[in-house]
Amino acid sequence: MTSEPLSRSVAWAQTMEGFQSDDQVRFAHKDSWAGPGQRHVIDRNERESRQDTLLAPLATRAFGAGNRAIAQEADPFRTCFERDRDRILHASAFRRLAGKTQVFVFPQDHQRTRLTHALEVAQVATSVARALALNVALTEAIALGHDCGHGPGGHASEDALSPFVPNGFDHAVWGADVTLVPLNLCIETLDGIRNHSWSRPAPMTAEGEVVSWADRIAYVCHDFEDATAAGIVTVDQLPDQVRTYCGTARSQQLRAFISSMIAATASTGRIGMQPAQADALAEFRRFNYENIYMRDASRNQAQSVVDLLQALVEHYASHPHLMLADNILTSDKIASHIAPAHSTEALHNAVAYVGGMTDRYACRQGIALLGWDSSRLPQGIDTN
Repeated sequence: MTSEPLSRSVAWAQTMEGFQSDDQVRFAHKDSWAGPGQRHVIDRNERESRQDTLLAPLATRAFGAGNRAIAQEADPFRTCFERDRDRILHASAFRRLAGKTQVFVFPQDHQRTRLTHALEVAQVATSVARALALNVALTEAIALGHDCGHGPGGHASEDALSPFVPNGFDHAVWGADVTLVPLNLCIETLDGIRNHSWSRPAPMTAEGEVVSWADRIAYVCHDFEDATAAGIVTVDQLPDQVRTYCGTARSQQLRAFISSMIAATASTGRIGMQPAQADALAEFRRFNYENIYMRDASRNQAQSVVDLLQALVEHYASHPHLMLADNILTSDKIASHIAPAHSTEALHNAVAYVGGMTDRYACRQGIALLGWDSSRLPQGIDTN
């Protein structure tokens, strides 16, 4: 065993300051050569002007700083929707999606989390938006932010938190109206997030409509793939309608649904999908519900999530000072003062606090604060 630094470490350390050139530009590589081939910088105003001529007639235009609840100065280079996308990417609520259930609690290495789901939705949505000459930055911002209001444990968290919220807990509404409020996003972005679920009113933009479809396309395809890899279902079980119009592999299915959306919109001028593929998507989703989401193991897991989250909310509402110990986990900014125990404010803060938790943190708090045995907590994947 030698104490000499590894040659790799020595080489890396020598790049700390980059490389100086004769014309006072610092380069990342000693042999750097790349450049745009011009000295003209395209600022936001010029990009907005160019974009206006390239986008479809009803695509959403970016303008200045955007339409925000709190007015602010425009960025010199980024459009308002690009800023929204960047703010979401850097938000702790977005990062915590990596620790939140998509279908399986405590997923194995190759199974989706709520974060990877959001990324796949963004890929599907932007593929459609580019082909239709819509605003890609707005589409991506809505897609990346659409699930930031989700609590731990998947959709079971909505059942768990609904009794504590007037009109119930809807992750789409909560995400737009509570979780992401501190980011001061544009109203078009928030509207797309608030209304991405099909049970909600239609979004105000074509880009929001695209994300509504992309969300369903993405989760139907990747949830089936994950369940197949876990041995819960098999490809042979897929309904004939799905096989005929979409294929059996995820790549085939995504291509079929995306292509159908583009073709339908090109022929009608409306965001939608051709009937054959739309019916196949509905049948695919129905199959997933019956064989994956609503199987006995999933229902039992969901009940464990409900019991845990409700107990945590009640505990924090009774002991609101505990929420000040770790504000980074809150899904909205909890006031610096301690709300009175059992008050409406304390209950709201408790829902925001618990809703912002990752699966593992919620389980750890169940053990540490509630004294629960681990057997009462949601478990890892169970194929029974």
